[in-house]
Amino acid sequence: MNWYVIYTKPKWEKKVAEKLNQVGIECYCPLITQVKQWSDRKKKVEVPLFNSYVFVHLNDTDRNSVFQVSGVIRYLFWLGKPAIVKDEEISVIKNSLSSPNISDVTVATIQVGDKIKLETGVFSNQEAIVQEVSKTHYILILESLGCVLKIKYK
Repeated sequence: MNWYVIYTKPKWEKKVAEKLNQVGIECYCPLITQVKQWSDRKKKVEVPLFNSYVFVHLNDTDRNSVFQVSGVIRYLFWLGKPAIVKDEEISVIKNSLSSPNISDVTVATIQVGDKIKLETGVFSNQEAIVQEVSKTHYILILESLGCVLKIKYK
């Protein structure tokens, strides 16, 4: 059995996870608590860590069973195959969110124009500007070294 990622209608993550559990499909929708402010009050609400994504744990042959739940749109694909998330990665997410030391969590995607710091590899500790993001690679500009770096995904 593998963990797959399903894409849901916007703001339907918790509903989909609840319905999947009712039908007997093991799923995980990581939630974080945020303080939301309205004009008249502040309130703590639980929101999904990943917008429009829910993780499901099932056999490859049972993958179509998730579509009996309304709100499920499709599976997330990576390089032409359904994206599989390792058990260890799900455990890391669960452990990180249950840690008492975590006060605020946000998930951001890398976009063109972002300044990032490379943490590993030959260019570790170098700052780069993201020039291009595609399905197969990133192109980064390393101004301090005067070069352009193309990073391909595996």
